[in-house]
Amino acid sequence: MFDDASILITGGTGSFGRRFTKTLLTRFKPRRVVIFSRDEYKQYEMQQEFRDPAMRFFLGDVRDESRLRQAMRGVEYVIHAAALKQVPAAEYNPMECIKTNVNGAQNVIAAALENDVQRVIALSTDKAANPVNLYGATKLASDKLFVAANNLAGGHVTRFSVVRYGNVVGSRGSVLPFFKKLLAEGARELPVTDKRMTRFWITLQHGVDFVIDIVKRMHGGELFVPKIPSVRITDLVESLAPGIPVRYIGIRPGEKLHEIMCPRDEAHLTLEFTRHYVIRPTITFTQPVDYAVDGLEGRGVPVRDGFEYSSGTNEHFLSVEELRELNVA
Repeated sequence: MFDDASILITGGTGSFGRRFTKTLLTRFKPRRVVIFSRDEYKQYEMQQEFRDPAMRFFLGDVRDESRLRQAMRGVEYVIHAAALKQVPAAEYNPMECIKTNVNGAQNVIAAALENDVQRVIALSTDKAANPVNLYGATKLASDKLFVAANNLAGGHVTRFSVVRYGNVVGSRGSVLPFFKKLLAEGARELPVTDKRMTRFWITLQHGVDFVIDIVKRMHGGELFVPKIPSVRITDLVESLAPGIPVRYIGIRPGEKLHEIMCPRDEAHLTLEFTRHYVIRPTITFTQPVDYAVDGLEGRGVPVRDGFEYSSGTNEHFLSVEELRELNVA
């Protein structure tokens, strides 16, 4: 699908963008891979790492629609990964989060439509399901914008879908590198918000592979959720430093004890596939779509009434040993 294609990644210098780029260049022969981000130093670092002739670098911010329009000329696929993601920072700086996560999403949509981009995948988060913090609320708004954009397409070929998943192992700003940093500095205890806390857990490569798979499966308008394991925060601590004392500090502003990816209120819209779920749009489109059959001929079935996909009640929890095997220790 990506051979001889032009792909643009917003927020392309982040953890996801770098791994996605590496995977593209390893598995495919793209015509162009466009890295769109506002961090010139990280772009410089990527230029040293990826010397493939397909690479292109655009300095820009998703808040700038005109710059996005320029960057998307001749682009067939867009992966929208740019976002302000730190929950406490969003609580204290709400308008900045809204400008990037909501207004930026609308700018991506407008630029993609103007340039007749074929497919757009927007990366979401488990925090967008039943959000209790501003970051989650902005990503929910972004999700709704991308779903509704399929009705704006009109005669354009552009189709939009959303991918939602949980915490990415080792991503910048996540708890794992924070714990590792404390241990490297000689910490004799680790701060934990609440011993009951659970999170969905996905490796960076799994996230990248899932997005590539979804580009092939998508119709447009659906929200994809991978089936992934959960972790208990106390098990993560044990996998990193067995027996280390824990200091409970309380839940930070905007945090939940458990995260949800498929809310109970949307069970009537949710289809289960072998390795993922699909949440169908609440709105109808001009052309009817059978979301139970995807582009790879996968077949989904409706979930049971009252179904909820929560990190706290997930069927699969990683054990301490499994966490160590994942090389997180």
